[in-house]
Amino acid sequence: MAVDDSVLLRTEGHTGYITLNRPQALNALTHAMVRTVDRALATWEQDPAVEVVVLTGAGERGLCAGGDMRAVRADALAGGSASLDFWRDEYRLNARIARYSKPYVAVMDGIVMGGGVGVSAHGDVRIVTERSKVGMPETGIGFVADVGGTHLLAQAPGELGTHLALTGSAVGAADALLCGLADHFVPSRRLAELTASLAELDVTEAVGRCAEPAPEGELARHRTWIDDCYAAGSVEEILDRLLGRGDPAAKEAAETILSRSPTSLKVTLAALRRARELGALEPVLDQEYRVSCAAFSSPDMVEGVRAQVIDKDRRPRWSPAELAQVTDADVARFFAPLHERELGLGAAREPGLARGGGLGLAGGRGA
Repeated sequence: MAVDDSVLLRTEGHTGYITLNRPQALNALTHAMVRTVDRALATWEQDPAVEVVVLTGAGERGLCAGGDMRAVRADALAGGSASLDFWRDEYRLNARIARYSKPYVAVMDGIVMGGGVGVSAHGDVRIVTERSKVGMPETGIGFVADVGGTHLLAQAPGELGTHLALTGSAVGAADALLCGLADHFVPSRRLAELTASLAELDVTEAVGRCAEPAPEGELARHRTWIDDCYAAGSVEEILDRLLGRGDPAAKEAAETILSRSPTSLKVTLAALRRARELGALEPVLDQEYRVSCAAFSSPDMVEGVRAQVIDKDRRPRWSPAELAQVTDADVARFFAPLHERELGLGAAREPGLARGGGLGLAGGRGA
């Protein structure tokens, strides 16, 4: 019988180590990987010998490129529903990480996209390096930011989250810190030292020994036009403002947005605005599950994955092809109740429940 080594688990000192181990696929998540990580976290939470959990990715290219969208596309084409079960367990894992009662340290080195953000950016201590590329690229594949991504981006300062969600652009270390997607910068040359020291040292001490100021980012100097343009009430108005700004960076953002799925853009903007009102992570995950289930049966996800991942011709044929053709009713369909198929995390969360950790780390976040 073949052994599934797609997730490596070990304990050393007072720490449990999780390594996503599909380097040939940029550690893209499968359903089996999600279940393995979830079981490990549940077990270690009850084990007094494990005081800290550390998440890393195998190989040199990144922590995790997201969910396995090839498998999701194949499932959609076959008329299956395995992807809906995958997302259900994945989003529950995201919620577990956010509420974990022990320090959860995520090493966000290299590429961290989509589902990779979900298993890292909800943690207590999120480490980025000079190699980090963090993003939610879903609008480029006809999908919508999920895994709690709309919750995270809705909390970003000003309209930075809207900019990242609509363009699908990845950011480096300094911008991830600015947007609240990470907490500390550690040079990649010191990651081995950091992860080893976490076996014995207090998390604050271990991180403090290795953390440094991040190199300068890009977004801070563009805040004026980002906050103004993305505050508009519709995708069309956002584009008008970007194109009328007279700034090359704003024009580039507009051109990027125009290449994305029109339906995904309008649903993404609505999801972000709704996430701000919902506030807590769990009801946002419930909303994202509804949106993902609707996207699974839409033509743009199948076409977007084909163009970007399968054939790589980068020429998706979106349906509808124009923003003006996406109606309010089309958007509303993505948020329709699922009734007995609801994820149900928001209803299950006790009022006033606070996340664990309590590390007192500078830059640490709550949900």
